[in-house]
Amino acid sequence: MVKEGDKAIDFELDGSDGKRHTLAEFKGKYLVLYFYPKDNTPGCTIEANEFNKKLDEIRRLGAEVVGVSKDSIESHGRFKEKYDLNFLLLADPDSRIIKAYGAYGNRGIFGEGTLRNTYIIGKDGRIKRIFEKVSPKGHADEVIEFLKAQE
Repeated sequence: MVKEGDKAIDFELDGSDGKRHTLAEFKGKYLVLYFYPKDNTPGCTIEANEFNKKLDEIRRLGAEVVGVSKDSIESHGRFKEKYDLNFLLLADPDSRIIKAYGAYGNRGIFGEGTLRNTYIIGKDGRIKRIFEKVSPKGHADEVIEFLKAQE
């Protein structure tokens, strides 16, 4: 489990673009690494659509958005296509990276699983901000406000 100020945990996960991705690819820019429970569910869809709608502004602030869930690449592909998502989704089927970041735990009536957490990783590879158990509605704006404060 990481804390603000810690070095971000490296990963090597399959992406919705058919390629394998690592943390090193995002060096030199901010990475909005957000973990979410499941493709095509109401909250996850709201969160993804809000990030997608604000993607140009986030990128202008020097950041890239990447979503991670334990869903398969095929599921990610359908999710991206259905909502025309323009950012990368990574598959963590065994929840290894999800757990390493601390984005796994008790989800109340839904039991144990992926928590809706977002980690802003700085250009230096350190965790700059952690948003835990976020509300999908308005979260993209919270991220933008944080990124603006970094300028």
